[in-house]
Amino acid sequence: MYTYLKTKDYFLTQEEYELKYDSEFEMLITHPQPNNLSKYYQSTNYISHTDDNDTLIDKIYHYIKKYSLRKKVQLINKLDVPTKTILDIGAGTGDFLLEASKQNWLTNGVEPNEQARTKAHSKKIPLETSLNQIQNKQHVITLWHVLEHLPKLEQQILDITNLLESGGYLIIAVPNYKSHDAKKYKKHWAAYDTPRHLWHFSRTSISLLFEPKGYTLKKTLPMYFDSFYVSLLSEKYRHGKAKYMNAFFTGLYSNIKATFNGQYSSLIYILKKD
Repeated sequence: MYTYLKTKDYFLTQEEYELKYDSEFEMLITHPQPNNLSKYYQSTNYISHTDDNDTLIDKIYHYIKKYSLRKKVQLINKLDVPTKTILDIGAGTGDFLLEASKQNWLTNGVEPNEQARTKAHSKKIPLETSLNQIQNKQHVITLWHVLEHLPKLEQQILDITNLLESGGYLIIAVPNYKSHDAKKYKKHWAAYDTPRHLWHFSRTSISLLFEPKGYTLKKTLPMYFDSFYVSLLSEKYRHGKAKYMNAFFTGLYSNIKATFNGQYSSLIYILKKD
């Protein structure tokens, strides 16, 4: 594997990392991968583990999150499943499962971060700490910007597959390192987020990883807002402050370009287990 890019942990530690290109799966791998990953999440600023709404960037994130939650629930409601059972892996503060439960889904969730679990529990969304605590098979399993965080990727995919009913759906949302905003910001692209993101996927990576495990890719959908939010963080990493207009036009151009080549900043993959 050759070094595709050198970057660093701009969010927390400033430690340097390399992204190695894996030709088998057309993906990038963070190198080195720390043994103690939990310490890289230990920040009050790690937004997916909090409900804080203090800064303008926080407000933008939560506005997008609120809109996205509605769209995600609409998406799962369209799935043809015999029973509305769902497992959300990396459930964060539980907001997606809360919205799903309002639509009569029987919800299960896993979240290793204690702070996020506590917030979810306060919303009456109990979460487990690990996958091995989930006993029953599910008809839908979701990972919203979570797959890139999971160590031991091959084993995790097998564990997830064992928890999904035959004919069930696996929904995965991940950043796309072949998007325009990734190519523009290079080492400053916020969605690299090393070392919290261990793996970096292209459109073809998901098929190459999951189809040999007995899945069929049914549909790929764009996440339009991600290009704007990621560009905003990337501007901050590059210049030391958020440049809102630069981020807006980069996000807009990324989406326009992606209407022709399909390379959106983030993508949702809907897979069906055979």
